[in-house]
Amino acid sequence: MPLLAALHLSFLAATAPGATWLPEGVLPAPKDGSLVCPGQYLSPEQGAAVLEQAGRRFPDIASWDAYARHARLRIQEGAGLSPWPLRTALNPVVRKPRRYDGYSVENVAFESIPGYFVTGNLYRPLDARPSHPVVLTTHGHGKPITTPDDYDTHARFSPGVQTRSSTLARMGAVVLAIDMFAYGDSIQLVGQGAHKQPFALTLQLWNAMRAVDFLMGLEDADRQRVAVTGESGGATQALLLSALDLRVKVSVPVVMVSSHFFGGCPCESGRPVHRSADHFVSNAMIAALTAPRPQLVVSDGKDWTSRVPNVELPFLRRIYGYYGTPANVANVHLADEGHDYGPSKRAAMYRFLAEQLGLNLSVIARPDGTLDEGRVTIERAPALHVFDAEFPIPPNALHDAARIEQALRALQSEGTTPAP
Repeated sequence: MPLLAALHLSFLAATAPGATWLPEGVLPAPKDGSLVCPGQYLSPEQGAAVLEQAGRRFPDIASWDAYARHARLRIQEGAGLSPWPLRTALNPVVRKPRRYDGYSVENVAFESIPGYFVTGNLYRPLDARPSHPVVLTTHGHGKPITTPDDYDTHARFSPGVQTRSSTLARMGAVVLAIDMFAYGDSIQLVGQGAHKQPFALTLQLWNAMRAVDFLMGLEDADRQRVAVTGESGGATQALLLSALDLRVKVSVPVVMVSSHFFGGCPCESGRPVHRSADHFVSNAMIAALTAPRPQLVVSDGKDWTSRVPNVELPFLRRIYGYYGTPANVANVHLADEGHDYGPSKRAAMYRFLAEQLGLNLSVIARPDGTLDEGRVTIERAPALHVFDAEFPIPPNALHDAARIEQALRALQSEGTTPAP
């Protein structure tokens, strides 16, 4: 049986006896019957108590594996992606190559479903190796666009996303930075207001999976070295992708792994991925679904990740320990920092991905051991836009979230493809 088909069957197999679970005594009863878990859904104490209960309920690899299979199925269902939609042609467009110091940048669009274009930038190393590891980078939330100049600090156009993408490319990775739904070039497709709706979670998760399809389809892609990293809402995407897409071998979620905060945007918590009638997972438990694949959790002292070293990390190490790989999960905690993906957080990510993916850290290392990001070129947003006068929005593009969802649902009714 093909590997992907086997993985698909493992996701959809009947729930094993005893694999369902809801924590006792700490979950607030939904007053309106809703199963969504927005924002700070639990208190920090409740979040820690849930992890303690989970540790007792799943004391070994057999019990955890059974629950993990069940939780993945419920997350898939809650995200609105069960059954998996039919995978259609990506029809990729890669254009406007620019060469810089050790890397190149291109503008990319592909159809995750017919008529919806995922937009982004592809950063490639300039060395002539036959294969390179691939990294998907997903951005977090930001301020709305009110003037054209706002794009220069917005989402994937921001200096931070450009810096981490360019630096990873200089280290030897092929990197794809994509837009959230109704962010970046997606604004030209559907407008900014389309983002704050539950369907954004569905589409962003599917877009991320199709982005992995795109990366793995590149001629020089090493399909055994696939990583994802993102911050805040981008880390939520990374967590869900890593949990459901076993092709992702390495994950670096930044400032989002929490046992009590579940994401404040509908694109993170607007659908019942965390809770159903017979499952419950916090973001820390979703991170545990990545085990035993290597994962670096980056946290800070000024947001909902402030307790990671003492609460979430011990739980993750326990789960990874079931597989005999406790060293595969690591934490860099920056107690004096806040909610961002700044230089010190990027430095931790570079070191981790260099070790896990075989990247060349020496190209950015200074003699004193610090890391130098200074040899990247920060472009203005107009250079990074996919759609412009030379390549206008294709005539088959869908411009309404309802029609996009209808197109995705049609793919679910036409037939399914194996789990990624």
